[in-house]
Amino acid sequence: MDGELWKVALGIEDTGISFNEYQALAQRTSANKEFHGKLMNGVLGLNGEAGEAADVVKKHMYQGHPLDQVKLIKELGDVLWYVAETCEALGIPMETVARANIKKLYDRYPEGFTPENSMNRVQGDV
Repeated sequence: MDGELWKVALGIEDTGISFNEYQALAQRTSANKEFHGKLMNGVLGLNGEAGEAADVVKKHMYQGHPLDQVKLIKELGDVLWYVAETCEALGIPMETVARANIKKLYDRYPEGFTPENSMNRVQGDV
């Protein structure tokens, strides 16, 4: 599906939302207000939603289902919500996590991904 069809299928408009805007808006639906509640809900929810996303792909790959891209997008959105919840627990903006991840990947793969760099990582590179 092209970009316009996704918007129609999902019933959304492209608002150009940033990670930090998303994080703030996601908190409207968080029932947790304290550190441990947010932390546990966030990391446990990440696992559950990642499993649901994997199930969509499993059904496509091994059970003959067509790939339900709309459902997969919705599950990825749930993953994103739990990332926001975990970031809130830690008191950090999602933007910081995104930028740190891009820096890590750039440092690991300065010329883009290579199997060689993937197999021979610097000690301590996580």
